[in-house]
Amino acid sequence: MIGTLVNTGTILCGSLLGGLLKKGIKDRYRDALYNAMGLAAIGIGVNSVCTNMPKSAYPVLFIVSLALGSLLGSIIDIDRRFNSLVNRFSKKDSTGGAAEKAPLGQGLSTGILMFCIGTLSILGPINSALYGDNTYLFTNATLDLVTSMALASTYGFGMMLAAGVLFLWQGSIYLCAGWLEPVLNGGMMTEISLVGGFLIAASGISILGIKDMKTINMLPALLVPPLWFAAKAIIGF
Repeated sequence: MIGTLVNTGTILCGSLLGGLLKKGIKDRYRDALYNAMGLAAIGIGVNSVCTNMPKSAYPVLFIVSLALGSLLGSIIDIDRRFNSLVNRFSKKDSTGGAAEKAPLGQGLSTGILMFCIGTLSILGPINSALYGDNTYLFTNATLDLVTSMALASTYGFGMMLAAGVLFLWQGSIYLCAGWLEPVLNGGMMTEISLVGGFLIAASGISILGIKDMKTINMLPALLVPPLWFAAKAIIGF
């Protein structure tokens, strides 16, 4: 699991450096970084959608996934529960400055999606477990170092919590690599990445203040493609 450990370490280091940077920059510069993160998230999301949509064998599946996932997440109210939990670890800015504009919950939801939902972060642990090849994970670690630094410069040291989520995510995939490899190679990876692209883009829209998309409530959408493929394998249609 050396690749996952390195990837986790880079997020911790990037968040630490970004958090230190946040304390030394003015609000207007922090706002500029905040806008940059929103645009970056939209760009990454759109790129994932454009890359994977032509490969999708089920053009309507992502629509069903987003609809059912958003409905289920709203019923459970994941966004409120998540932000309530995160607020226990974050301090509100009593002066009403940029910290108020950049709630940690929003930063964590964006970071977790960007760190965990992608080809490198999903296929990396599988290649590491089955073939001892950490190339994907080391590449992902480099990207996450820069991303976590930028996010933490806007949202603060709390972004370090995303490292724990990434470790559990990649660690679970690593342990289940033998079972997951043939499943992910069967088209599921395309569908998950397609839905994930929409969620990352939605995070960017929320960051820029265009509309509060409550992306956390949309996370169950990521479960629909695996359930579809599981049903397809069991029923045989």
